[in-house]
Amino acid sequence: MKFIKTPVKGMCDMLPSDMRLREHVLSMIKKTYSAYGFMQIETPVMEHIENLSSNQGGENEKLIFKVMKRGAELSRAIEAGKGEYADNGLRYDLTLPLSRFYANNKEQLPMPFKALQIGNVWRADNPQKGRFRQFTQCDIDILGDETDLAEIELISATSRMLSDIFAQIGISEFTVHVGDRRILKAAAVAAGFKEEDLGQVLISLDKLDKIGVDGILAELKENGFDEDVAKKYLSMYEKNDNSVESFCEGIPSELLPENVKQEMHEIIEGAGAMLPDGVSIMFDPCLVRGMGYYTGPIFEVTIDGYGFAIAGGGRYDEMIGKFAGMPVPACGFSIGFERIVTILKDNLDKLNIEKTNGTAFLIDKKVSAAERLKVFEKAASIRAAGGCATILPMKKNVKRQVELLENEGYTEFEKVYGD
Repeated sequence: MKFIKTPVKGMCDMLPSDMRLREHVLSMIKKTYSAYGFMQIETPVMEHIENLSSNQGGENEKLIFKVMKRGAELSRAIEAGKGEYADNGLRYDLTLPLSRFYANNKEQLPMPFKALQIGNVWRADNPQKGRFRQFTQCDIDILGDETDLAEIELISATSRMLSDIFAQIGISEFTVHVGDRRILKAAAVAAGFKEEDLGQVLISLDKLDKIGVDGILAELKENGFDEDVAKKYLSMYEKNDNSVESFCEGIPSELLPENVKQEMHEIIEGAGAMLPDGVSIMFDPCLVRGMGYYTGPIFEVTIDGYGFAIAGGGRYDEMIGKFAGMPVPACGFSIGFERIVTILKDNLDKLNIEKTNGTAFLIDKKVSAAERLKVFEKAASIRAAGGCATILPMKKNVKRQVELLENEGYTEFEKVYGD
């Protein structure tokens, strides 16, 4: 049998140095979010395929790693020649599992509930820099708060956390982009699109920063939409000056929900009052967010000079109710953990990450039993005092062995030779 040494495509091994960096970032995330009252939970890595394929996950539903039925259930499905051969799938984000979790456990949770989730998710995507098929997500969500205090708190907490992390490598300037799915939909209807086509239209609009206005126009035409309607719609984005009032001028008032413009102002002003130095916030009508479950305000965080968002989220008031059987307002922010780690990894020389700082005992194979016992006692004493000690057989190339241990943070070495 031939064994393959490389990881599965889109997944990667983590060296000790990688894990030190990741744990360093995770500790900062947990510290900041706990200071804002968020409580950590955990959900299973697999969900029922019906939940994952509920038309709530946007394009991600095309990227599900499915888990086939097993045993007799799979045999029956194959014999029937139709239906779904999978009954479970690996989660593609943490929001849908949270919705199911809350529906199951809401009676035991405070209201509103401020949740923190950290865990791996999987998408059958084409890997790129800072993006993998298996990756870690960090989410904060506020469930049970229908006011814009949820958005303000999420933006404030995430901005503070990102500012603290990136300050270590000299990055202090971020932009928080804020939009609203209701304004996006109203603009599309005002241009002449039908209500049932809005999901497909917004999927195209979400590619604006990648393919531009001409690319979106071509895609909308290719999908069968009227060219004049598409041009009218896109003209609203060409003349945009990032002002709520300016963008909404061409939208009939009856299409806009009551107070939606005021809410945008309150979120921007409220969150802006608590943002760290160097972080700005702006209305961005081009912001879409790919998930189909967003129902109101949406937001992203970008860093100048990088062509991707490092955090994003929004309000999704309808998803949890489908599990709970009752209305539950919800709003969340997801952090691009892998992208953050990638940026930091490119600047390791600027980071001060605590290493092992321990003692390594290197024992020659000719050492007597009595001498070995003395080493064991020394190591036990160091560990009992709260220090780190490792006991290893001495290699022939002891110089190289020491160099590798020094890379891992060991600072003290005791070489024990035999007769």
